[in-house]
Amino acid sequence: MPKVAEEWLNICGGCEVAILDIGEKLLDLLPSLEFVHMPVLMDHKYFGQTGEKSELEIPEADVGMISGGIRNEKEKHVAEEMRKKCKTLIALGSCACFGGIPALANMYTLDELYEKVYRDSKTTESADNPAEDLPALTDRVYALDEVVPVDVYIPGCPMNPNIIVEALTCLLEGRPFELPERSVCDDCEVRREEKSDVGLRRPLQDAEFTPGDYKNFRCFNEQGILCLGPVTRSGCGKSYIEGEETFPRCIKGFMPCRGCFGPIRKGANPLVDMMTALSSIGLDAKLVEDRRALLNRYIGGQKRLRPLPAKPRR
Repeated sequence: MPKVAEEWLNICGGCEVAILDIGEKLLDLLPSLEFVHMPVLMDHKYFGQTGEKSELEIPEADVGMISGGIRNEKEKHVAEEMRKKCKTLIALGSCACFGGIPALANMYTLDELYEKVYRDSKTTESADNPAEDLPALTDRVYALDEVVPVDVYIPGCPMNPNIIVEALTCLLEGRPFELPERSVCDDCEVRREEKSDVGLRRPLQDAEFTPGDYKNFRCFNEQGILCLGPVTRSGCGKSYIEGEETFPRCIKGFMPCRGCFGPIRKGANPLVDMMTALSSIGLDAKLVEDRRALLNRYIGGQKRLRPLPAKPRR
């Protein structure tokens, strides 16, 4: 019976909830799998059940799943141990795949972050950097594949539970798994006129729509509301049922895509591609506030976000 190990690193825990959200399909998978390590579900300690061991111990497994990026030396150590013990390693969620929301911190140096949090915050008394009994922070937030080789990527914040089922099923059956290189727009059925007759609007302004009527709902970008669908990989709306709609989840709720599934293909530059997409329908991409952070919101690892050089003083 294939053995599965799972770990969570620099993450909020939403990806683990997505695993539980598989629901009844998880019950179908369980008889075919043996979970040997999964902190959110089972009590398996790093250094023995009573702390009697001196070396980090993760059981050997056929499939390993890691959610979260890497922000400190302890997380790096755990990721390296998982890679040693697991034949196939899956990056679960956008933090593991691309750095996720935490990687927005990569716009600043570690010293700048310490200064802001422990000295410059108006709501916190000034203090020294904490160090006692804490793992040292890495110089930046790393995506998982910047530290260890990754075999399978399942993006999302959080992931679609249906994709986890498909990936595990493919691995059990010896079939390859990879999401198709399609954009959110490819699966979005909203009405497009290929031009915008308004300027960019504030993100929280309401779009014009009739509940349940998607085909007569005009594209968010054409309504002046920033939607990252043109540069974001599709898959968030994937269904269990063969042939059922794959309509993007946020669009289905009449909310614009925020880009959590990451780039459509490896090596793409969503910031540049999105500015091109906006310009093509007549919008001024230079008016997007905080473009660098907004258009790289979930993908700041892999050196997409880094501190800008200081501007010379006049």
